[in-house]
Amino acid sequence: MQLSIDGFVAGPNGEMDWMEWNWDEGIKEFVNQLTEPVDTIILGRNLATGFIPHWTAALENPDTNDAFTQKMVNTPKVVFTRTLEENPWANTRLANGKLTEEILAIKQQEGHDIITYGGATLAAALIQEQLIDDLYLFINPSAIGTGMRIFTDRTPLVLQRSVAFSCGIVVHHYSPKTLKI
Repeated sequence: MQLSIDGFVAGPNGEMDWMEWNWDEGIKEFVNQLTEPVDTIILGRNLATGFIPHWTAALENPDTNDAFTQKMVNTPKVVFTRTLEENPWANTRLANGKLTEEILAIKQQEGHDIITYGGATLAAALIQEQLIDDLYLFINPSAIGTGMRIFTDRTPLVLQRSVAFSCGIVVHHYSPKTLKI
């Protein structure tokens, strides 16, 4: 998840103009390594309406048709929605059942890693329901003051690793902390 330094994933109206997109080669390689074993992408409906068309269009452009773009387009996607009844996207299935049941069913399937890019509502629900095994927070060098959050309650985490990149982004990799009762 991309976060502002003050903990927001988007502005109050979903704005993402504060994110740092002038990525250096180090962060690009980090993201490539993170996504390489992924064989399922999970998205919320709001994010999917921009994410899927963006990457599909990028595939059509010779300047942006690279291995990462192909990965984003060709990897099967699951879009969580309460409103869509018909699927407008290729290589995508709609999930409108209970979140926990749907995610646990996906995790039981044969395959490799699952990744979510959000949006904010889906990411917050995944965190709240303790359905995330690893959390990568891409902290951007911007404070936006107000907006959407993914942490809605106390969330104990264990830092696995932090990496700073010359573009100003710091990536923190966390795992959930298991509480002993």
